[in-house]
Amino acid sequence: MRLTVLAAALSIAAPAAALAGPASNAVKFFYVPEVKFEADEQYRDRFTEPVTKLFDLNDQAIKNNPDEVACIDFDPGLDAQDYDEKTVAKTLKLSEAVDGDSANVTVTFNLFPEGDDSKREMVWSLKKVDGKWKVADIASKSSGWTLSALECMPGPTAE
Repeated sequence: MRLTVLAAALSIAAPAAALAGPASNAVKFFYVPEVKFEADEQYRDRFTEPVTKLFDLNDQAIKNNPDEVACIDFDPGLDAQDYDEKTVAKTLKLSEAVDGDSANVTVTFNLFPEGDDSKREMVWSLKKVDGKWKVADIASKSSGWTLSALECMPGPTAE
């Protein structure tokens, strides 16, 4: 009886996103328990081309011109620079559509507790590589951009 009550309590308390599946879990990593910056070098092994090429160009831009804004000056997974961590975690919803070794994970959330302009809908494109889901692209349905389509010029080397 206790086990049944515990299981019922956990299923109610667990966010719906946790039940979405393995592809969604690869994306959820970037949102909870805290938001992570996708372009951070420590997360590169979670991505594939064409996004890794953009990240490499962004790294070169930072190295060549450390006093200037790099190519990626916002958090791609949030489509924003500013956000409330608790609101993102509380409103986060993920759903996935898997087709063989490809998947799309749609993520919806709010950046802040109030304001219609804080609602976001992102679509993460994933590929299965060596049995693991890796991110191939991120698109903002809210703002109409795709990460792989962003242009990044590394600029001349600082002298």
